[in-house]
Amino acid sequence: MVLKTLAGKYELGVIANQSDGLEKRLEEFGIRQYFTYVVSSWDVQTMKPDVRIFEHALQLAKCRPEEAYMIGDRIDNDVIPAKSIGMKTIWVKQGLGGLQEALAKENSPDFTVGSLSELLKIL
Repeated sequence: MVLKTLAGKYELGVIANQSDGLEKRLEEFGIRQYFTYVVSSWDVQTMKPDVRIFEHALQLAKCRPEEAYMIGDRIDNDVIPAKSIGMKTIWVKQGLGGLQEALAKENSPDFTVGSLSELLKIL
C-alpha cells in the first residue's frame, strides 16, 4: 500500500477543503493512522487555494516549504498555492482535476503522476 510505504519514510499530512469531522472520516476509511497531521478548512476557517491553510499545515509540522511536497489532484487548489509559497508539487492527474491545465509555466507541477502508486518512483 502506497500510504503505508510513504508513512514509513515520511511524516504525512492532509490539507483538505472538508467539513467538520475529517479525522473521523479518515478513521472510517481505515487510513487515519498514516497521517501525522490533518488540517481541514473547517478547522482553520479558510479554504484552498488560500495559502494560509498551507502555511498553517507547515507550521504545525514545523517544516519549511522547500522541505515539503504538496500532492494533489487539482492545479488550482493544490499546485498553484503550494508552489507560490515554495513547496514542491506533485499533481495526481485523475478525475475531474485531471482535465485542468497549467496556464503558465510557473504554475506547472514539479511532477505529474497518473496514480498514487507512481509516487513511489518519486519519493
